[in-house]
Amino acid sequence: MATLYTKQSSNNLKTILLMSVFLSFFVLLGFVASERFQNPGLLYGAIIFSVVMNVSSYWFSDKIALSLAGAKKADPVSDKELIRMVENLSITAGLPTPAVYVIEDVSPNAFATGRNKNHAAVAFTRGIIERLERNELEGVVAHELSHIGNKDILLQSVVAVLVGSIALLADWMLRMSLYKGDSDNKHPLIHIFGIVLLIFSPLIATLIQLAISRKREFLADATGALMTRYPEGLASALRKISDHTTPLSKANRATAHLFFSSPFGGDQNNDGVPDRLQKTSFITKLFMTHPPVEERVDALLK
Repeated sequence: MATLYTKQSSNNLKTILLMSVFLSFFVLLGFVASERFQNPGLLYGAIIFSVVMNVSSYWFSDKIALSLAGAKKADPVSDKELIRMVENLSITAGLPTPAVYVIEDVSPNAFATGRNKNHAAVAFTRGIIERLERNELEGVVAHELSHIGNKDILLQSVVAVLVGSIALLADWMLRMSLYKGDSDNKHPLIHIFGIVLLIFSPLIATLIQLAISRKREFLADATGALMTRYPEGLASALRKISDHTTPLSKANRATAHLFFSSPFGGDQNNDGVPDRLQKTSFITKLFMTHPPVEERVDALLK
């Protein structure tokens, strides 16, 4: 019988597998390029480029995410209840208390960021603070702290940079390949395969990123429920937030995967029916940053 513990183990293994596929895909892209241009240095260059990009994101990803969201440091007086809640749950989780930020936006949402547990931050919109009951907000806080404890904040930053790196590398290689042509290519099959790979690599990389993001959300839900010992609070928060159709004013695709729930609102079809009450097709799921709300709720309540 599936439990929150088996959910944690399963999601960890699946994420490791997906990351292995991701890195293998990056190396394959470099290999195809090196064969296409008869230059082994391209393979090493691709790997070095990805490492440099990852190191850069390691130091600056939190500042970028907070700035893009318009987050400000929580006020010690007006936001003292939120700060105290984060402090108490951090003690429960055995984590250093992260910096607490508030986003002045009516759309209910939250996210965690940072390079490690000692340099982390959690941000909550004014909408989520005012809209949720205490046990619901505790569930959300526990979920975000779980992202820190599970090292998701660094993983998500690394994956996001890998996606960007692959897109840039693929674009450059595709332009070079088309410019160079076939006249001096000794491996026509590799050329054809390379062109196809370069065209579709950004899409494939994005799909892998989204898959990893969805797995980490399930894991954070499970860990957060273990932390509060009250999964019903988190489940209720998920339903209440998903029924709020107003998107975050500064929502963007680059940071969407960081948030507790999709920052684009709970009615992306604009048909007046909350997304969680509609059937989600397999293709639609592939392009979602978060699992369908009802799947997250079912996992929690079971």
